[in-house]
Amino acid sequence: MSEHSYVPGTAAEKWLDDRLPVARFAKEHLMDFPTPKNLNYWWTFGAILVMCLAVQIVTGIILAMHYTPNVAMAFDSVEHIRRDVNGGRIIQATHAVGASMFFLALYVHIFRNLFFGSYKAPREILYIIGVIIFILTMATAFMGYVLPWGQMSFWGATVITNIFSAIPVVGESVLQLLRGGFAVGNPTLNRFFSLHYLLPFVIAALVALHIWALHVPGNNNPIGVDVKSTRDTVPFHPYYTMKDLFAMVLFMIPFAWFIFFAPDILGHPDNYIQANSQVTPAHIVPEWYLLPFYTILRAIDFNVLFINSQLGGVIAMALSMIALLVVPWLDTAKVRSGLFRPVFKWFYLLFLINFIGLTYLGAQPAEGIYVVLAKVCTAYYFIHFFVVLPVLSRIEKPLPLPTSISENVLGKAHA
Repeated sequence: MSEHSYVPGTAAEKWLDDRLPVARFAKEHLMDFPTPKNLNYWWTFGAILVMCLAVQIVTGIILAMHYTPNVAMAFDSVEHIRRDVNGGRIIQATHAVGASMFFLALYVHIFRNLFFGSYKAPREILYIIGVIIFILTMATAFMGYVLPWGQMSFWGATVITNIFSAIPVVGESVLQLLRGGFAVGNPTLNRFFSLHYLLPFVIAALVALHIWALHVPGNNNPIGVDVKSTRDTVPFHPYYTMKDLFAMVLFMIPFAWFIFFAPDILGHPDNYIQANSQVTPAHIVPEWYLLPFYTILRAIDFNVLFINSQLGGVIAMALSMIALLVVPWLDTAKVRSGLFRPVFKWFYLLFLINFIGLTYLGAQPAEGIYVVLAKVCTAYYFIHFFVVLPVLSRIEKPLPLPTSISENVLGKAHA
């Protein structure tokens, strides 16, 4: 790509370019950005996630105009939005369903990264920023789940905030700071509303940083081979802008179906009952997208030396996030793509099934066989990161790689 591929077409464009070269930046770093020619539809979820974040921010701002962060009025204000505000039912449904669709796309994006080795050098910083975005998104979603002030909102907030009390020395102080008192109440709701409103803008800034970090080494690709010449790439626009746009339209079809035909199906029935501190629900569960990590938290129900079960659960959940952060240093295999790692493929599939199992078990009562399975799935989660990946990196013999992206693409075209 030429360093001066942008030429202002009019005097006004030149005037702007001399003072604020936004058009030049867009042309050279976005539209003409050289992108590997073999990216498949698994690579469109980055653009889908940007769209989902924009939808959540816009609908969230509108909802905040009508929401009342007060324990006496929060539940009724949500019902007011759904029943009385013009277009309120659609806006509220879009925001609620949007959280689930956001996480669906986020999990697909993460698992694509893990299979194709997009976390490997020189993309470690890019990957770490992505994991930080994931953690902040979970925190934001949890705080948002508390705002309707239904039964599951109140008791979910009580259970999850209570885990901070397990932290030695500072736990109680952190818990009181988070709740704004000795129990979940009005100060808690105000804190969560403020943070739920603020964090998406922090996430948006991190997304911009994530995209910047992507543009330094460039995209990874399905075969994991570095770009060797201009023959391996195409300009981002129009080739990938059109592909991303098509993927967004496809993604919006189930999104719209949920909004218009089943807006409440992903919510817990108890959350349509106003919060009551005197009535504990039979089974307290978070939203589906938090269930895998809730299972890990809950699976540690035994003491280990001086660590009690509550602190053990907190450590396990924190370690599950740290495992994601340090993957680039756990998997030291030279080959990036899982397509050329025959043994890795099977362990990856097992990990995927295990993760789905963790999600399912988080929604089940902590009794009987579910407790045993939760322990097994939690154990394998950590075994995959801290045993399987390091060992496979040393003993697995990968398949031979294509010499270039073009050879791989053209070879398939002539096959």
